[in-house]
Amino acid sequence: MSRLRHLLVVLGDQLDLQASCFDGADKQHDTVWMAEVAEESTHVWSSKPRIALFLAAMRHHAQALRSAGWRVDYRRLDDTDNLGSLGAELRAGIVRLKPQGLVMTAPGDWRVLEAIKAVAAECKLPLDIREDRHFFSTVQEFAAHAKGRKQLRLEYWYRELRARHQVLMDGDQPLGGQWNFDADNREAFGKDGPPPIPAPARFQPDETTRGVLQLVAERFASHPGSLDSFAWPVTREQALQSLARFIRERLPHFGRWQDAMWTGEVWLFHSHLAAALNLKLLTAHEVVHAAEAAHRRGKADLASTEGFIRQILGWREYVRGVYWLHMPQYLQRNALGAKRALPDFFWNAQTDMACLRDALELTLQHGYAHHIQRLMVTGLYTLLLGVDPQQVHGWYLSVYVDAVEWVELPNSLGMSQYADGGVMASKPYVASGKYLQRMGNHCKGCRYDPAQATGDRACPYTTLYWDFLLRHEQALAKNPRMVMQVKNLKRMDEGKRAAIQAQALAHVQAVGVG
Repeated sequence: MSRLRHLLVVLGDQLDLQASCFDGADKQHDTVWMAEVAEESTHVWSSKPRIALFLAAMRHHAQALRSAGWRVDYRRLDDTDNLGSLGAELRAGIVRLKPQGLVMTAPGDWRVLEAIKAVAAECKLPLDIREDRHFFSTVQEFAAHAKGRKQLRLEYWYRELRARHQVLMDGDQPLGGQWNFDADNREAFGKDGPPPIPAPARFQPDETTRGVLQLVAERFASHPGSLDSFAWPVTREQALQSLARFIRERLPHFGRWQDAMWTGEVWLFHSHLAAALNLKLLTAHEVVHAAEAAHRRGKADLASTEGFIRQILGWREYVRGVYWLHMPQYLQRNALGAKRALPDFFWNAQTDMACLRDALELTLQHGYAHHIQRLMVTGLYTLLLGVDPQQVHGWYLSVYVDAVEWVELPNSLGMSQYADGGVMASKPYVASGKYLQRMGNHCKGCRYDPAQATGDRACPYTTLYWDFLLRHEQALAKNPRMVMQVKNLKRMDEGKRAAIQAQALAHVQAVGVG
Protein backbone atom coordinates (compact mmCIF):
# COMPACT_ATOMS: atom_id res chain seq x y z
CA MET A 1 0.00 0.00 0.00
CA SER A 2 1.25 3.50 -0.82
CA ARG A 3 1.96 5.89 2.02
CA LEU A 4 -1.16 7.26 3.70
CA ARG A 5 -2.08 10.58 2.18
CA HIS A 6 -4.28 12.35 4.73
CA LEU A 7 -5.35 11.68 8.25
CA LEU A 8 -8.91 13.05 8.46
CA VAL A 9 -9.23 14.26 12.04
CA VAL A 10 -12.81 13.97 13.31
CA LEU A 11 -13.61 15.32 16.77
CA GLY A 12 -16.32 14.16 19.14
CA ASP A 13 -18.62 17.05 18.23
CA GLN A 14 -18.15 16.69 14.44
CA LEU A 15 -20.28 13.61 13.78
CA ASP A 16 -21.39 14.52 10.27
CA LEU A 17 -20.76 12.20 7.32
CA GLN A 18 -20.95 15.23 5.01
CA ALA A 19 -18.45 17.36 6.95
CA SER A 20 -16.03 19.51 4.96
CA CYS A 21 -13.03 17.38 5.99
CA PHE A 22 -14.33 14.71 3.57
CA ASP A 23 -14.32 17.06 0.55
CA GLY A 24 -11.92 15.58 -2.00
CA ALA A 25 -10.99 12.71 0.31
CA ASP A 26 -10.25 9.24 -1.04
CA LYS A 27 -11.26 6.08 0.81
CA GLN A 28 -8.28 4.26 -0.62
CA HIS A 29 -5.63 6.80 0.36
CA ASP A 30 -7.04 8.60 3.42
CA THR A 31 -7.93 7.38 6.92
CA VAL A 32 -10.35 8.85 9.46
CA TRP A 33 -8.85 9.36 12.92
CA MET A 34 -10.98 9.59 16.07
CA ALA A 35 -10.04 9.31 19.75
CA GLU A 36 -11.81 9.07 23.07
CA VAL A 37 -9.57 10.57 25.75
CA ALA A 38 -10.00 11.05 29.49
CA GLU A 39 -8.88 14.69 29.31
CA GLU A 40 -12.10 15.67 27.56
CA SER A 41 -14.08 14.37 30.54
CA THR A 42 -11.79 15.68 33.28
CA HIS A 43 -10.57 19.13 32.25
CA VAL A 44 -13.91 20.04 33.77
CA TRP A 45 -15.62 17.54 36.09
CA SER A 46 -18.00 16.30 33.39
CA SER A 47 -21.22 14.59 34.43
CA LYS A 48 -21.85 10.96 33.62
CA PRO A 49 -24.64 11.63 31.08
CA ARG A 50 -22.51 14.19 29.23
CA ILE A 51 -19.57 11.80 28.98
CA ALA A 52 -21.85 8.95 27.92
CA LEU A 53 -23.54 10.97 25.20
CA PHE A 54 -20.26 11.95 23.55
CA LEU A 55 -18.77 8.45 23.72
CA ALA A 56 -21.92 6.68 22.52
CA ALA A 57 -22.41 9.10 19.65
CA MET A 58 -18.74 8.83 18.65
CA ARG A 59 -18.80 5.03 18.60
CA HIS A 60 -21.96 4.98 16.52
CA HIS A 61 -20.43 7.50 14.12
CA ALA A 62 -17.33 5.33 13.72
CA GLN A 63 -19.63 2.43 12.82
CA ALA A 64 -21.43 4.62 10.26
CA LEU A 65 -18.09 5.67 8.73
CA ARG A 66 -16.94 2.06 8.38
CA SER A 67 -20.29 1.12 6.85
CA ALA A 68 -19.74 3.90 4.33
CA GLY A 69 -16.40 2.36 3.33
CA TRP A 70 -13.98 4.52 5.33
CA ARG A 71 -10.94 3.21 7.12
CA VAL A 72 -11.22 4.44 10.71
CA ASP A 73 -8.38 4.55 13.21
CA TYR A 74 -10.36 4.73 16.44
CA ARG A 75 -8.85 5.01 19.91
CA ARG A 76 -11.18 3.92 22.72
CA LEU A 77 -11.07 5.26 26.23
CA ASP A 78 -10.69 1.74 27.58
CA ASP A 79 -7.76 0.82 25.34
CA THR A 80 -5.00 -0.17 27.76
CA ASP A 81 -2.43 2.09 26.12
CA ASN A 82 -4.69 5.15 25.71
CA LEU A 83 -2.54 8.20 26.43
CA GLY A 84 -5.36 10.28 27.93
CA SER A 85 -5.18 13.52 25.93
CA LEU A 86 -6.17 14.53 22.41
CA GLY A 87 -2.73 15.92 21.64
CA ALA A 88 -0.85 12.85 22.85
CA GLU A 89 -3.13 10.46 21.00
CA LEU A 90 -2.93 12.44 17.74
CA ARG A 91 0.87 12.56 18.00
CA ALA A 92 0.96 8.79 18.52
CA GLY A 93 -1.43 8.27 15.61
CA ILE A 94 0.82 10.30 13.33
CA VAL A 95 3.86 8.23 14.36
CA ARG A 96 1.95 5.00 13.82
CA LEU A 97 0.18 5.84 10.54
CA LYS A 98 2.73 8.24 8.98
CA PRO A 99 0.30 10.46 7.02
CA GLN A 100 1.53 13.11 4.62
CA GLY A 101 -0.84 15.67 6.11
CA LEU A 102 -3.81 16.36 8.38
CA VAL A 103 -7.25 17.51 7.24
CA MET A 104 -10.08 18.56 9.53
CA THR A 105 -13.22 20.62 9.80
CA ALA A 106 -12.59 23.66 12.00
CA PRO A 107 -12.90 22.76 15.70
CA GLY A 108 -15.58 24.50 17.73
CA ASP A 109 -13.34 25.13 20.75
CA TRP A 110 -10.25 27.33 20.92
CA ARG A 111 -8.44 24.96 23.33
CA VAL A 112 -8.84 22.01 20.97
CA LEU A 113 -7.75 24.01 17.92
CA GLU A 114 -4.57 25.13 19.69
CA ALA A 115 -3.76 21.56 20.78
CA ILE A 116 -4.10 20.19 17.24
CA LYS A 117 -2.14 23.04 15.68
CA ALA A 118 0.66 22.42 18.18
CA VAL A 119 0.85 18.71 17.29
CA ALA A 120 0.86 19.44 13.55
CA ALA A 121 3.67 21.96 14.00
CA GLU A 122 5.68 19.60 16.20
CA CYS A 123 5.32 16.77 13.67
CA LYS A 124 6.03 19.15 10.77
CA LEU A 125 2.84 18.16 8.96
CA PRO A 126 0.58 20.44 6.92
CA LEU A 127 -2.78 21.01 8.63
CA ASP A 128 -5.71 21.83 6.34
CA ILE A 129 -8.54 23.35 8.40
CA ARG A 130 -11.82 23.55 6.50
CA GLU A 131 -14.89 25.73 7.10
CA ASP A 132 -17.64 24.19 9.23
CA ARG A 133 -20.70 24.16 6.95
CA HIS A 134 -22.95 23.22 9.82
CA PHE A 135 -23.64 26.91 10.51
CA PHE A 136 -25.44 29.58 8.51
CA SER A 137 -22.53 32.02 8.94
CA THR A 138 -18.77 31.89 9.20
CA VAL A 139 -16.52 33.23 11.93
CA GLN A 140 -15.10 35.66 9.37
CA GLU A 141 -18.56 36.97 8.44
CA PHE A 142 -19.35 37.70 12.08
CA ALA A 143 -16.02 39.47 12.52
CA ALA A 144 -16.85 41.65 9.51
CA HIS A 145 -20.28 42.37 11.03
CA ALA A 146 -18.66 43.33 14.35
CA LYS A 147 -15.95 45.57 12.87
CA GLY A 148 -16.43 49.22 13.78
CA ARG A 149 -19.44 48.61 16.04
CA LYS A 150 -19.29 50.01 19.57
CA GLN A 151 -21.75 47.38 20.72
CA LEU A 152 -22.76 43.97 19.43
CA ARG A 153 -26.40 43.03 19.63
CA LEU A 154 -28.08 39.82 18.63
CA GLU A 155 -31.02 41.53 16.95
CA TYR A 156 -28.98 43.14 14.18
CA TRP A 157 -27.03 39.98 13.40
CA TYR A 158 -30.23 37.94 13.45
CA ARG A 159 -31.97 40.27 11.00
CA GLU A 160 -28.94 40.23 8.73
CA LEU A 161 -28.95 36.41 8.62
CA ARG A 162 -32.72 36.21 8.18
CA ALA A 163 -32.52 38.50 5.14
CA ARG A 164 -29.40 36.87 3.69
CA HIS A 165 -30.80 33.35 3.91
CA GLN A 166 -34.44 34.31 3.26
CA VAL A 167 -35.76 32.70 6.42
CA LEU A 168 -39.30 33.75 7.44
CA MET A 169 -39.15 36.55 4.90
CA ASP A 170 -41.66 38.08 2.51
CA GLY A 171 -39.33 39.60 -0.06
CA ASP A 172 -37.16 42.05 1.86
CA GLN A 173 -39.58 42.28 4.80
CA PRO A 174 -40.03 39.89 7.74
CA LEU A 175 -43.01 37.59 7.55
CA GLY A 176 -45.89 39.04 9.54
CA GLY A 177 -44.44 42.55 9.41
CA GLN A 178 -42.17 42.26 12.45
CA TRP A 179 -38.85 40.63 13.25
CA ASN A 180 -39.45 39.61 16.83
CA PHE A 181 -42.46 38.03 18.57
CA ASP A 182 -40.98 37.96 22.08
CA ALA A 183 -43.99 39.79 23.50
CA ASP A 184 -46.22 36.86 22.49
CA ASN A 185 -43.86 34.22 23.89
CA ARG A 186 -43.67 34.89 27.61
CA GLU A 187 -46.75 33.30 29.14
CA ALA A 188 -46.78 31.34 32.37
CA PHE A 189 -48.91 28.19 32.72
CA GLY A 190 -51.25 29.67 35.29
CA LYS A 191 -52.53 27.98 38.45
CA ASP A 192 -53.78 24.90 36.57
CA GLY A 193 -50.32 24.09 35.24
CA PRO A 194 -49.24 23.00 31.77
CA PRO A 195 -51.61 21.34 29.31
CA PRO A 196 -50.94 17.70 28.34
CA ILE A 197 -47.26 17.48 27.37
CA PRO A 198 -46.27 15.15 24.50
CA ALA A 199 -43.72 12.53 25.46
CA PRO A 200 -40.27 13.50 24.17
CA ALA A 201 -38.39 11.37 21.67
CA ARG A 202 -36.31 8.99 23.77
CA PHE A 203 -34.23 6.04 22.59
CA GLN A 204 -33.49 2.82 24.41
CA PRO A 205 -29.73 2.24 24.53
CA ASP A 206 -28.52 -0.42 22.09
CA GLU A 207 -25.57 -2.74 22.71
CA THR A 208 -23.00 -0.07 21.83
CA THR A 209 -24.56 2.51 24.11
CA ARG A 210 -25.03 0.01 26.94
CA GLY A 211 -21.32 -0.73 26.76
CA VAL A 212 -20.57 2.98 27.06
CA LEU A 213 -22.94 3.38 30.02
CA GLN A 214 -21.17 0.56 31.84
CA LEU A 215 -17.75 2.04 31.06
CA VAL A 216 -18.78 5.50 32.28
CA ALA A 217 -20.40 4.14 35.44
CA GLU A 218 -17.18 2.31 36.33
CA ARG A 219 -14.53 4.74 35.07
CA PHE A 220 -16.23 7.96 36.25
CA ALA A 221 -18.05 6.70 39.34
CA SER A 222 -17.20 9.82 41.35
CA HIS A 223 -18.54 12.21 38.71
CA PRO A 224 -21.95 13.86 39.18
CA GLY A 225 -25.17 12.97 37.43
CA SER A 226 -27.19 9.85 36.77
CA LEU A 227 -27.29 7.39 33.87
CA ASP A 228 -30.63 5.85 34.91
CA SER A 229 -32.70 7.83 32.42
CA PHE A 230 -30.16 8.02 29.57
CA ALA A 231 -32.08 7.88 26.30
CA TRP A 232 -30.59 10.64 24.14
CA PRO A 233 -30.29 10.33 20.36
CA VAL A 234 -26.80 9.07 19.53
CA THR A 235 -27.17 8.46 15.78
CA ARG A 236 -28.11 10.55 12.79
CA GLU A 237 -31.33 8.54 12.35
CA GLN A 238 -32.38 9.07 15.96
CA ALA A 239 -31.61 12.79 15.75
CA LEU A 240 -33.86 13.09 12.68
CA GLN A 241 -36.63 11.32 14.57
CA SER A 242 -36.22 13.78 17.44
CA LEU A 243 -36.47 16.71 15.04
CA ALA A 244 -39.60 15.33 13.41
CA ARG A 245 -41.26 14.73 16.78
CA PHE A 246 -40.52 18.25 17.96
CA ILE A 247 -41.81 19.89 14.79
CA ARG A 248 -44.99 17.81 14.89
CA GLU A 249 -45.81 17.79 18.59
CA ARG A 250 -44.02 20.60 20.45
CA LEU A 251 -43.29 23.47 18.08
CA PRO A 252 -46.97 24.57 17.92
CA HIS A 253 -46.84 25.28 21.69
CA PHE A 254 -43.18 26.20 22.06
CA GLY A 255 -43.39 29.97 21.74
CA ARG A 256 -46.26 30.59 24.09
CA TRP A 257 -44.67 28.72 26.99
CA GLN A 258 -40.95 28.83 26.27
CA ASP A 259 -40.31 30.87 29.45
CA ALA A 260 -42.68 28.92 31.73
CA MET A 261 -41.60 26.51 34.49
CA TRP A 262 -43.38 23.83 36.51
CA THR A 263 -42.21 21.64 39.37
CA GLY A 264 -40.84 18.29 38.24
CA GLU A 265 -41.27 19.05 34.52
CA VAL A 266 -37.96 18.87 32.69
CA TRP A 267 -39.02 18.56 29.02
CA LEU A 268 -42.14 20.74 28.60
CA PHE A 269 -42.47 22.08 25.02
CA HIS A 270 -38.76 22.60 24.35
CA SER A 271 -37.02 20.93 21.42
CA HIS A 272 -34.25 18.97 23.24
CA LEU A 273 -32.28 19.22 19.98
CA ALA A 274 -29.26 21.18 21.20
CA ALA A 275 -27.22 18.07 21.97
CA ALA A 276 -27.83 16.59 18.50
CA LEU A 277 -27.08 19.97 16.89
CA ASN A 278 -23.87 20.44 18.85
CA LEU A 279 -22.67 16.92 18.02
CA LYS A 280 -23.48 17.73 14.36
CA LEU A 281 -25.95 14.87 14.07
CA LEU A 282 -28.27 17.58 12.75
CA THR A 283 -27.44 20.71 10.77
CA ALA A 284 -28.71 24.13 11.72
CA HIS A 285 -30.08 24.52 8.20
CA GLU A 286 -32.32 21.45 8.31
CA VAL A 287 -33.66 22.35 11.76
CA VAL A 288 -34.53 25.91 10.75
CA HIS A 289 -36.00 24.83 7.42
CA ALA A 290 -38.13 22.16 9.10
CA ALA A 291 -39.61 24.74 11.47
CA GLU A 292 -40.25 27.24 8.69
CA ALA A 293 -41.88 24.58 6.51
CA ALA A 294 -44.19 23.62 9.38
CA HIS A 295 -45.34 27.22 9.69
CA ARG A 296 -45.93 27.60 5.97
CA ARG A 297 -48.04 24.41 6.08
CA GLY A 298 -50.14 25.96 8.83
CA LYS A 299 -48.90 23.55 11.50
CA ALA A 300 -47.31 26.15 13.81
CA ASP A 301 -48.08 29.82 14.41
CA LEU A 302 -45.59 32.52 13.47
CA ALA A 303 -44.78 33.52 17.05
CA SER A 304 -43.73 29.99 18.03
CA THR A 305 -41.85 29.44 14.80
CA GLU A 306 -39.98 32.73 14.96
CA GLY A 307 -39.15 32.24 18.64
CA PHE A 308 -37.63 28.85 17.94
CA ILE A 309 -35.78 29.90 14.79
CA ARG A 310 -34.30 32.87 16.66
CA GLN A 311 -32.65 30.42 19.06
CA ILE A 312 -30.94 28.60 16.16
CA LEU A 313 -30.39 31.24 13.48
CA GLY A 314 -30.03 34.02 16.05
CA TRP A 315 -28.50 33.06 19.39
CA ARG A 316 -26.54 30.04 18.25
CA GLU A 317 -24.81 31.89 15.40
CA TYR A 318 -24.34 34.96 17.57
CA VAL A 319 -22.65 33.22 20.50
CA ARG A 320 -20.32 31.38 18.13
CA GLY A 321 -19.29 34.70 16.62
CA VAL A 322 -18.74 36.30 20.03
CA TYR A 323 -16.72 33.30 21.20
CA TRP A 324 -14.25 33.34 18.31
CA LEU A 325 -14.07 37.13 18.22
CA HIS A 326 -12.93 37.35 21.84
CA MET A 327 -11.11 34.12 22.68
CA PRO A 328 -8.91 33.30 24.49
CA GLN A 329 -9.16 36.44 26.66
CA TYR A 330 -12.93 36.05 26.95
CA LEU A 331 -12.58 33.07 29.27
CA GLN A 332 -10.94 35.24 31.97
CA ARG A 333 -13.42 38.10 31.99
CA ASN A 334 -14.97 39.09 35.30
CA ALA A 335 -16.45 42.56 34.87
CA LEU A 336 -18.35 42.48 38.18
CA GLY A 337 -15.39 41.21 40.20
CA ALA A 338 -17.30 38.17 41.45
CA LYS A 339 -15.07 35.97 43.63
CA ARG A 340 -17.25 33.65 45.72
CA ALA A 341 -17.13 29.88 45.38
CA LEU A 342 -19.89 27.88 43.76
CA PRO A 343 -22.00 26.39 46.59
CA ASP A 344 -21.54 22.66 47.11
CA PHE A 345 -25.26 22.02 46.69
CA PHE A 346 -24.94 22.68 42.95
CA TRP A 347 -23.50 19.15 42.79
CA ASN A 348 -26.15 17.44 44.95
CA ALA A 349 -29.27 19.69 44.90
CA GLN A 350 -29.44 19.77 48.71
CA THR A 351 -30.98 23.22 49.16
CA ASP A 352 -34.31 24.34 50.61
CA MET A 353 -34.93 26.89 47.83
CA ALA A 354 -37.69 25.06 45.94
CA CYS A 355 -37.09 26.45 42.45
CA LEU A 356 -33.33 26.01 42.65
CA ARG A 357 -33.60 22.52 44.13
CA ASP A 358 -35.96 21.45 41.34
CA ALA A 359 -33.71 22.83 38.59
CA LEU A 360 -30.65 21.17 40.11
CA GLU A 361 -32.37 17.82 40.65
CA LEU A 362 -33.60 17.73 37.05
CA THR A 363 -30.18 18.78 35.77
CA LEU A 364 -28.32 16.10 37.70
CA GLN A 365 -30.86 13.41 36.81
CA HIS A 366 -31.17 14.14 33.09
CA GLY A 367 -28.17 16.28 32.13
CA TYR A 368 -30.70 18.80 30.86
CA ALA A 369 -32.66 21.86 31.92
CA HIS A 370 -34.48 24.34 29.69
CA HIS A 371 -33.16 27.83 29.07
CA ILE A 372 -35.18 29.64 31.75
CA GLN A 373 -34.05 27.19 34.42
CA ARG A 374 -30.48 27.85 33.28
CA LEU A 375 -30.69 31.64 32.90
CA MET A 376 -33.24 32.64 35.52
CA VAL A 377 -32.89 29.98 38.23
CA THR A 378 -29.36 28.56 38.42
CA GLY A 379 -27.68 31.43 36.56
CA LEU A 380 -29.62 34.17 38.32
CA TYR A 381 -28.74 32.73 41.70
CA THR A 382 -24.99 32.57 41.01
CA LEU A 383 -25.03 36.08 39.52
CA LEU A 384 -26.80 37.56 42.53
CA LEU A 385 -24.61 35.61 44.95
CA GLY A 386 -21.43 36.85 43.26
CA VAL A 387 -19.92 33.51 42.26
CA ASP A 388 -16.65 33.51 40.29
CA PRO A 389 -17.84 33.33 36.66
CA GLN A 390 -15.13 30.80 35.74
CA GLN A 391 -16.60 28.43 38.33
CA VAL A 392 -20.08 29.00 36.94
CA HIS A 393 -18.79 28.30 33.43
CA GLY A 394 -17.12 25.12 34.61
CA TRP A 395 -20.33 23.90 36.22
CA TYR A 396 -22.48 24.50 33.12
CA LEU A 397 -19.88 22.87 30.89
CA SER A 398 -19.79 19.90 33.26
CA VAL A 399 -23.42 19.07 33.84
CA TYR A 400 -25.34 19.61 30.59
CA VAL A 401 -25.22 17.03 27.81
CA ASP A 402 -25.47 19.75 25.16
CA ALA A 403 -22.62 21.84 26.57
CA VAL A 404 -19.68 22.54 24.27
CA GLU A 405 -17.51 25.51 25.10
CA TRP A 406 -18.12 27.71 22.06
CA VAL A 407 -21.84 27.92 22.81
CA GLU A 408 -21.85 27.43 26.57
CA LEU A 409 -19.18 29.98 27.51
CA PRO A 410 -20.77 33.14 26.02
CA ASN A 411 -24.18 32.05 27.31
CA SER A 412 -23.02 31.44 30.88
CA LEU A 413 -20.17 33.89 31.38
CA GLY A 414 -21.69 36.62 29.18
CA MET A 415 -25.46 36.34 29.01
CA SER A 416 -26.05 34.78 32.44
CA GLN A 417 -23.26 36.25 34.61
CA TYR A 418 -22.61 39.56 32.77
CA ALA A 419 -18.92 38.88 33.35
CA ASP A 420 -18.05 40.26 29.91
CA GLY A 421 -19.37 43.69 30.89
CA GLY A 422 -22.02 43.86 28.19
CA VAL A 423 -20.54 42.16 25.13
CA MET A 424 -23.34 39.58 24.99
CA ALA A 425 -26.19 41.39 26.71
CA SER A 426 -27.09 45.03 27.19
CA LYS A 427 -27.71 44.63 30.94
CA PRO A 428 -27.38 42.08 33.74
CA TYR A 429 -30.37 39.72 33.75
CA VAL A 430 -31.34 40.26 37.38
CA ALA A 431 -34.71 39.79 39.02
CA SER A 432 -36.16 39.14 42.45
CA GLY A 433 -38.07 36.08 43.57
CA LYS A 434 -41.25 37.70 42.25
CA TYR A 435 -40.21 36.84 38.69
CA LEU A 436 -39.82 33.19 39.62
CA GLN A 437 -43.20 33.25 41.34
CA ARG A 438 -44.78 34.66 38.18
CA MET A 439 -43.24 32.11 35.80
CA GLY A 440 -43.79 28.90 37.75
CA ASN A 441 -45.33 27.22 40.77
CA HIS A 442 -42.25 26.63 42.90
CA CYS A 443 -43.00 29.38 45.41
CA LYS A 444 -46.22 27.65 46.46
CA GLY A 445 -45.25 25.60 49.48
CA CYS A 446 -41.66 26.89 49.57
CA ARG A 447 -40.55 28.03 53.00
CA TYR A 448 -39.50 31.38 51.52
CA ASP A 449 -41.72 34.32 50.52
CA PRO A 450 -40.60 36.10 47.32
CA ALA A 451 -42.22 39.33 48.54
CA GLN A 452 -39.87 39.53 51.52
CA ALA A 453 -36.24 40.65 51.40
CA THR A 454 -35.58 40.45 55.15
CA GLY A 455 -36.78 38.31 58.01
CA ASP A 456 -37.14 34.58 58.62
CA ARG A 457 -39.12 33.94 55.42
CA ALA A 458 -37.13 36.24 53.15
CA CYS A 459 -36.58 34.70 49.72
CA PRO A 460 -32.83 34.48 49.04
CA TYR A 461 -33.43 35.57 45.44
CA THR A 462 -35.18 38.74 46.62
CA THR A 463 -32.60 39.46 49.31
CA LEU A 464 -29.69 38.87 46.95
CA TYR A 465 -31.38 40.89 44.18
CA TRP A 466 -31.41 44.03 46.31
CA ASP A 467 -27.95 43.26 47.68
CA PHE A 468 -26.65 42.93 44.10
CA LEU A 469 -28.08 46.34 43.21
CA LEU A 470 -26.54 47.83 46.34
CA ARG A 471 -23.11 46.32 45.60
CA HIS A 472 -23.10 47.54 42.01
CA GLU A 473 -25.26 50.68 42.31
CA GLN A 474 -22.67 53.09 40.93
CA ALA A 475 -21.88 51.00 37.86
CA LEU A 476 -25.50 50.08 37.14
CA ALA A 477 -26.60 53.72 37.29
CA LYS A 478 -24.67 54.26 34.03
CA ASN A 479 -26.69 51.59 32.21
CA PRO A 480 -29.82 53.03 30.51
CA ARG A 481 -31.64 49.70 30.79
CA MET A 482 -31.14 49.60 34.57
CA VAL A 483 -32.53 53.08 35.29
CA MET A 484 -35.84 51.95 36.81
CA GLN A 485 -34.24 49.33 39.05
CA VAL A 486 -31.66 51.80 40.33
CA LYS A 487 -34.41 54.39 40.92
CA ASN A 488 -36.30 51.88 43.06
CA LEU A 489 -33.11 51.30 45.00
CA LYS A 490 -32.68 55.01 45.70
CA ARG A 491 -36.05 55.08 47.51
CA MET A 492 -34.67 52.66 50.11
CA ASP A 493 -33.63 54.22 53.43
CA GLU A 494 -30.34 53.41 55.14
CA GLY A 495 -31.94 51.14 57.70
CA LYS A 496 -33.51 48.97 55.03
CA ARG A 497 -30.27 48.86 53.08
CA ALA A 498 -28.34 47.72 56.14
CA ALA A 499 -30.95 45.06 56.94
CA ILE A 500 -30.79 43.65 53.40
CA GLN A 501 -27.00 43.57 53.41
CA ALA A 502 -27.01 41.78 56.78
CA GLN A 503 -29.58 39.26 55.52
CA ALA A 504 -27.53 38.68 52.35
CA LEU A 505 -24.35 38.13 54.37
CA ALA A 506 -26.15 35.63 56.60
CA HIS A 507 -27.27 33.71 53.51
CA VAL A 508 -23.76 33.75 52.02
CA GLN A 509 -22.38 32.33 55.28
CA ALA A 510 -25.18 29.76 55.50
CA VAL A 511 -24.37 28.31 52.08
CA GLY A 512 -20.69 28.19 52.98
CA VAL A 513 -19.18 30.61 50.46
CA GLY A 514 -18.23 33.55 52.64
